[in-house]
Amino acid sequence: MSLVEELKQVLFRPRRKLHQFIAINVFVFFVVKLIYAFEPYFPHGDRTVYELIIKNLTLPASLNALLYRPWSIFTYMFLHESFLHLLFNILGLYWFGQITEEYLGGKKFATIYLLGGITGGILYIGVFNLVPMFAPSIANGYALGASAGVIAVIIAAATLLPDYQLMLLFLGLVKLKYIAVFYVLLDLINISSPNAGGHIAHLGGAIFGFFYIKQLRKGHDLSSPFSTLAKKIANLFKRKPKLKVAYKNPANDRKNVKKQVDKQEIIDRILDKISKYGYEGLSKEEKDILFRASQEKE
Repeated sequence: MSLVEELKQVLFRPRRKLHQFIAINVFVFFVVKLIYAFEPYFPHGDRTVYELIIKNLTLPASLNALLYRPWSIFTYMFLHESFLHLLFNILGLYWFGQITEEYLGGKKFATIYLLGGITGGILYIGVFNLVPMFAPSIANGYALGASAGVIAVIIAAATLLPDYQLMLLFLGLVKLKYIAVFYVLLDLINISSPNAGGHIAHLGGAIFGFFYIKQLRKGHDLSSPFSTLAKKIANLFKRKPKLKVAYKNPANDRKNVKKQVDKQEIIDRILDKISKYGYEGLSKEEKDILFRASQEKE
């Protein structure tokens, strides 16, 4: 397999959504940095293209600027200033994204990351335009980075499995709920720092991650409208199959509904057990049930 084919496989046909988001962030980072490094060698001798990319893909604090590039509410979460900025975001996404995708499936993981990033961007813009302290920073203010989406994933994982433990260097086993509290407190105490916009966006992502899982527990999937819209758009480009006549058996329909309800109850009991005793407290059968359920959610 050629390098190009391997890149296509990773970016567009990944086995897991988590790997795709990591690959996209890394790919965009290196493309933008290569343009920055080599553009001065071209005839125009400056960084016009690089500056144009940054201007159009970062999220402006100004509402007037946002009107001219509304797509930036989405693109800003795939740009990073430095390698360390990218590395820390990717590590957080990898550690906590594995947990979230394992228990909720790839589509819900993607929803948390994307809508968490969008919510963080909206909160950032709202606070900068409504709080007088930030008024001088609006004209030149902008946000970039995957942090809001990553924080949404972290808080979602901690809300879903608060007592799940991770092994941390120098600290040993630490429960997700304590890691989540640490991240939120860190953003709160830095709300007046030079990077106030970034920390505000983080808090927006955290709020979405928490709210999403709470609503999911109540049976409300916030990703449903977006999944439905995506399917409708995809169907526009599909060839319509030949008309088929189907006969439904009401008795079978009732059995299928009952089966789905029973399966969800089993999964809920398994998640409650994880919350109390951790993933290792599950039997092999329970782990298999959870794995199959996550695959069905794809």
